Amino acid sequence: MNYPIRKLHRLKTWDYSAPGYYFITICTQGKRCVLSSITDGQLRLTQIGAIAEKCWLRMNAAAPHISTDYYCVMPNHIHGIIVIGDHLPEAARSIPDLIHAYKSTVTREVNRLVPPEQRNQLWQSSYYDEIIRTERMLLETRRYIEDNPRKWAEDDLFIYT
Repeated sequence: MNYPIRKLHRLKTWDYSAPGYYFITICTQGKRCVLSSITDGQLRLTQIGAIAEKCWLRMNAAAPHISTDYYCVMPNHIHGIIVIGDHLPEAARSIPDLIHAYKSTVTREVNRLVPPEQRNQLWQSSYYDEIIRTERMLLETRRYIEDNPRKWAEDDLFIYT
């Protein structure tokens, strides 16, 4: 079977288990608006969105050196900052490992709620990440996440529902 060649967004020379702040965006498959709704800048999670949020927060227990910072569950994507702290090499958890575990956990829980023909169809196959390298970039990223519901109609991922 011939699979399409995907462009990898990861930096080839970067160790994604290295301590730092990582801005993550994970989109739903087909950019379907199944995670939340936004009316007048107010975000309301769906049942699926509540699962996505619960699992995002659960990432804080993945390892002592892993934590989440600002996040937002938008209608068809989730934005969040993952923080990897100092750790021993044998305790390393990489961003790809964390995102894979997150998406799998959410999908498993959502599959219990949806009809068989809709199972395993929640997320697009990849995700976007950006390494936050400065305090200013961290503050701007936090502001972007915080303002995202209010600016939903201007978002690149906006789909009118």
